Amino acid sequence: MRKLAMNDKDYGVLARMLQKADLFASFTVGQLDLVLPYILLHAYDKDETVFKQGDPGDALYIVYEGAVQVKIKKSFFSFSRPVSTMGPGNFFGEMALLSKQPRNATVAAIEPAKLFALLTTDFEYLCKQTPAFAAEMDRIAARRKFASAHGA
Repeated sequence: MRKLAMNDKDYGVLARMLQKADLFASFTVGQLDLVLPYILLHAYDKDETVFKQGDPGDALYIVYEGAVQVKIKKSFFSFSRPVSTMGPGNFFGEMALLSKQPRNATVAAIEPAKLFALLTTDFEYLCKQTPAFAAEMDRIAARRKFASAHGA
């Protein structure tokens, strides 16, 4: 993983992605402006792991370029199985941030990828400062937890 400097084009793409993502759909332009400065940009090589199942939740990610694969390992002796592939505009990692539980999946780049990241400390600050952000995160996490539990 390499941290990249963001330029005006990156911020423009990020703003458009945030406006289209259901995660931020209820945000006003002013609320989005509060979030943008806290988001970082990281580059990952093909087959590089973003995080492993069991790791502490340290960030929420949004795919900027490339693609990542989500894999889940059901038991110690089982193999990881792919459950999802995510491309530009998809986000992941919010459940571990909200629940303070370890990551429930492994995510790795399946091609060179750039990911926007919102770190835990900044996430917690935004939740305290922006109740709409915290409420939206709770709603999305509940929906994803339900889908995961029911194999959807």
